[in-house]
Amino acid sequence: MTELVTPQDIAHRTSAVVDAAVGAGRDLGLTVTDARVLHDLFSVVVHLAPSPVVARIPTVLPGYVSLDSQARRQQTELDVARWLADQATPVIPPSPLVPREPVQRDGFSMTFWQFIEEDRDKEPDYTANSEITADLHAAMRAYPGRLSFLSAAEPQFIAESHALLEKRPDLIGPADLDRARREWQVLEPLVRSRTAFEKAFPGIDLQPIHGDFPPANIFCGVHGNLYADFELVTLGPVEWDLAALGPVLESAYNRGAQRNGMRPLNEDVLRFVNAVGMLRVIASLTLVPQLPSLVEYLQPAVDQWQTMPFAGGMAE
Repeated sequence: MTELVTPQDIAHRTSAVVDAAVGAGRDLGLTVTDARVLHDLFSVVVHLAPSPVVARIPTVLPGYVSLDSQARRQQTELDVARWLADQATPVIPPSPLVPREPVQRDGFSMTFWQFIEEDRDKEPDYTANSEITADLHAAMRAYPGRLSFLSAAEPQFIAESHALLEKRPDLIGPADLDRARREWQVLEPLVRSRTAFEKAFPGIDLQPIHGDFPPANIFCGVHGNLYADFELVTLGPVEWDLAALGPVLESAYNRGAQRNGMRPLNEDVLRFVNAVGMLRVIASLTLVPQLPSLVEYLQPAVDQWQTMPFAGGMAE
């Protein structure tokens, strides 16, 4: 892993991303005179004003991610979001003003979305968002496109993180890293193989799911809430989308599931996805050199993981 980037490094990276987005937008025929950054964390989100178009450019990524692999994932995201919009599901849709495909420029891969004005006075209601996540799952069940099984778990990211973290005892101690490795030995087969998962959890249906905590990725627009950020869309159990959210939000989801005629969350699958989700948290420590502020977000989850049963009890 590289040394920690400085605030100046991050500012330079953001500036380069904005320049790339503006150049790409203009090449696509958009008028861009007043670009402004709306969000800057794992991705930089740029409003290409005055055009009603937003560019989203991932910047904090695992080392193994290439432009080509990133573009494939982005194309799937665009396809799913467009299909959902066509079904009248409330989502932020791809921009109709440019081709619906990723664009690569200056070493970045980006996608373009319709600009929606945010209701900045509205606080997210995670209980309500968890309940309407069941509505999203009901809408996604009929998606006709092909999706990979549990790609949102990013097994390569988890597997490769262990060797990288050996060199960073300041981020995780040897005992915790050893536990993470041993847990992954138990969980990895069920993440990488649909057959192994279905054998371990008979009767649990799989379907297209959001992949990245949809209750936290519902955009508060001035005209209503919209599902957003389908970057990790995948085929999997619905429990994946509720991982680590706790019993209150799980109960809210179950109310929505009942309303949609869907099954409630399965406790055994929840333990599994919670355990895998925690290993993704450990893997995300490898991204700290690219985004030092990430430590403050990850540490509470690491502390929680240390109190949890080994591998979610899957090894018993």
